[in-house]
Amino acid sequence: MFDYKALDKYDPIKNKAFQLLDDAGKPLNAKWKPALDQEQILKAYKDLLFERTADQMAVSYQRQGRMFTYPPNLGQEAIHIAAGMVTQEQDWLVPAFRELGAWLAKGVSLREIFLYFKGQEDGSRFEKAKRMLPVSVPIASQLVHAAGLGYAINYNKEKDTAVFAYVGDGGTSEGDFHEAMNFAAVWNAPVVFIVQNNQFAISVPLAMQTKSINIAVKGIAYNIDSLLVDGNDFFAMHEALSFAREHAVSGKGPFLIEARTYRAGAHTTSDDPSKYRSKEEEAHWAEKDPLKRLKGYIKHAGLDALNDEEQLIKQFKKHIDSEFEAAEKHPEYPLEDVFGYMYDEMPDELKRQKNNYENYLRGAK
Repeated sequence: MFDYKALDKYDPIKNKAFQLLDDAGKPLNAKWKPALDQEQILKAYKDLLFERTADQMAVSYQRQGRMFTYPPNLGQEAIHIAAGMVTQEQDWLVPAFRELGAWLAKGVSLREIFLYFKGQEDGSRFEKAKRMLPVSVPIASQLVHAAGLGYAINYNKEKDTAVFAYVGDGGTSEGDFHEAMNFAAVWNAPVVFIVQNNQFAISVPLAMQTKSINIAVKGIAYNIDSLLVDGNDFFAMHEALSFAREHAVSGKGPFLIEARTYRAGAHTTSDDPSKYRSKEEEAHWAEKDPLKRLKGYIKHAGLDALNDEEQLIKQFKKHIDSEFEAAEKHPEYPLEDVFGYMYDEMPDELKRQKNNYENYLRGAK
């Protein structure tokens, strides 16, 4: 397991990423043994496979015109599945918009996810997901919320509780990122900041985001312990996140993880990545694919032949289709809910807007 001694070895200034598996899934150190048992490892692989299947089907639904713009997760699943295993029920999950597997692990249903990307606000209710904030579209603004939640955890003297907050590499160029880091450090807030460095902020490459040798190094200025991790290595992510959570809940303050990965798909379904990256680059990162690497480890360790994978995918697709069909049959969003949640008593200006819109709808008929 990752320990405090390793923090010096993987000092972000050295620009060395914490990694346990090679690109084929073979352990780099023959003496290393995973902290997870066989059942947990196989479940992680199936969860990763499920996320990828659901993600690919979501893109297909969007292409069919049945859902609005969607941000694919392809290539980043190891981060999400590892985080989902580490995050506890009492922990807060503060998402950006590309953490599908982590949302599912927290208790969000696929129906809710599909509803959200169909433009239906009921998709943000998260009926069974305790302590999870809605998707944050303004880049990095969610990190300030996460720091505030961490402050509240300390203020309320909650024990064994952390906040897991996500952002992309582009979000680290926003002031909110730095404000949140500074606030969390000053108040010793138990926040685990996870930067999914997928190499591009839409079409802007990392080299045009920062002159720092990496993103993890940015934690040093705030006196925040930080770690650069191979984000496509499931075991490295699991160990790093487990360590970060323990660090946070034991009173040592926030922790910053840069998960170095690659967005194998488009930024969203409105994007064309062929305009700004090469096939050679995509092929290079395909060799580091998280699903391939975890499957490679499972075969190397002789845990399971995974012969039932095709049947498993069929079952997944059936379930995913049923969840999407349920989202399509969901009742329309009540007009009252558009106006009714801002104030205890609706002010005159909102009443006027509501009346105008009702008149518009009557005219449209």
